[in-house]
Amino acid sequence: MSGEGEKKQSESDGPASSPTPGTRRPGGRTARTRTVVRDAVLAGLGELGYPGLTVEYVAARSGVHKTTLYRRWGDVEGLVADALDLAGEDSWLPPDTGSLEGDLRALAREVVTSFTEPATGASGSAMIAAGFQSERAATALRAYYVERFARCETIVERAVARGELPAGPEGAAVDAGALVRAVPAPLLCRLFITREPIDEALADQAAAAALAAARAGVFTPGRVAPGRPTGDASAPPRQGG
Repeated sequence: MSGEGEKKQSESDGPASSPTPGTRRPGGRTARTRTVVRDAVLAGLGELGYPGLTVEYVAARSGVHKTTLYRRWGDVEGLVADALDLAGEDSWLPPDTGSLEGDLRALAREVVTSFTEPATGASGSAMIAAGFQSERAATALRAYYVERFARCETIVERAVARGELPAGPEGAAVDAGALVRAVPAPLLCRLFITREPIDEALADQAAAAALAAARAGVFTPGRVAPGRPTGDASAPPRQGG
């Protein structure tokens, strides 16, 4: 894109540059433009998937001229990466039901809802798929979920304060990040690896498994889970007979 039209567009909107999408936190008109572009990207991912998404589609859907899109976002990769970056700026908070069991169950059910509701399921799945086809999308996706899981760690912190989880040796803390990641893991495996459906019953099962592991000390460094064999770990398994 180096024609006269782009030059005029650049002169009217500001100096042409290629900042990393999502690194700025603009306000006013720029923020509104970024939001409508994000919405168009999500709609396109839901309708067309990552391979079918084009800058032309986003321009038509958002009403933002494609020259502006090329200048500010560069390409489809940049558009998808910034859509993820912007999604991470929301005010979402993890569940707070008053118990660890309730919080983990509610969190797991949110995962099911986000990937099965007609309004969000297709675009959410397409975002995950984009992470396997674009390194920039993968980086943005990773940052999005790292930030989401960091917010969820408050669930574990509250549980520890209530005395719902066991303490480790010498006061070792529960690995909150590992625990909250264990909740959606089996659900995401079914969705994106084995391509099986998920529902609330499976969400409750995933939450219960993570809770049982947490209570057994699996996520507490140095704490041996009850029932774990204490014999010589190097000994070969006993043959049946």
